[in-house]
Amino acid sequence: MNISSLLSMISGLALAGGSAYVAKDYMDGQHAARITAGPELVEVVVASQDIAFGAAITAQSLTTIAWPAEARPGGTFTAYDTLLPETGKPPRRARRAIAQGELIRASRISKFGEKVTIVQTLRPDHRAMAIKVSAETAVGGFVTPGDRVDILLTQGRGNDLKTVTILQNSRVVGVDQDANEESETPGVARTVTVEVTPEQGQRLALAQRAGTLSLTLRTLDAPAEEVPLESIGLGDVLRNLPPADAAVPVRKTVLIRRGTEVTETEIR
Repeated sequence: MNISSLLSMISGLALAGGSAYVAKDYMDGQHAARITAGPELVEVVVASQDIAFGAAITAQSLTTIAWPAEARPGGTFTAYDTLLPETGKPPRRARRAIAQGELIRASRISKFGEKVTIVQTLRPDHRAMAIKVSAETAVGGFVTPGDRVDILLTQGRGNDLKTVTILQNSRVVGVDQDANEESETPGVARTVTVEVTPEQGQRLALAQRAGTLSLTLRTLDAPAEEVPLESIGLGDVLRNLPPADAAVPVRKTVLIRRGTEVTETEIR
């Protein structure tokens, strides 16, 4: 092999090695760029402050944050123009209380100019029904919208007095004129509005005319299913109490002193 052929072979190997190195460096750079760039982001609209139930959606109550495009939930918004009204037009309103930083969803806001009432908070085939209450029958005024309660009916007089639980796990949708579930201030109400089915509404209407209704607050983790409860009468309560004339006998004793010794003897 002559010297020119050897030089040509060495040049070819060097060129091939350099090309491979450049290609590898380029591919490594592209991979690093993809890792640095991360997922594609999109701007989504969120609440910049707490928005109460029924409050108007305004520019001051909105802001945007970056959100992964592939993980964007349905019913969210990427611009203000579909949320804010034209000049002089009625606004959209919150159908539910919206917390600061929460995504604005179509299901939680009204259409432009749509009236917002507790109707929007009801489940399908349910009704809202108000019952009269007082501080004594409404847990001292600690019932607020969003709470779950049992409803008890007390009727009769004297020994015929009875109490029965007529509804369990009913959702409170309003207290007087307040339907805001974010309300935390208790107060003495005159009416409490609960969510009922048509059949439950009939039972509740009859119960209001038959006697006194009382509410009992349920815990947040109480089971949703109803537990069958029998009515209880005054006799059932008194049966577990000692008779009024079953007085505890008085123990009578005398002290007998003999010098420095004192003894106690019971008199029978």
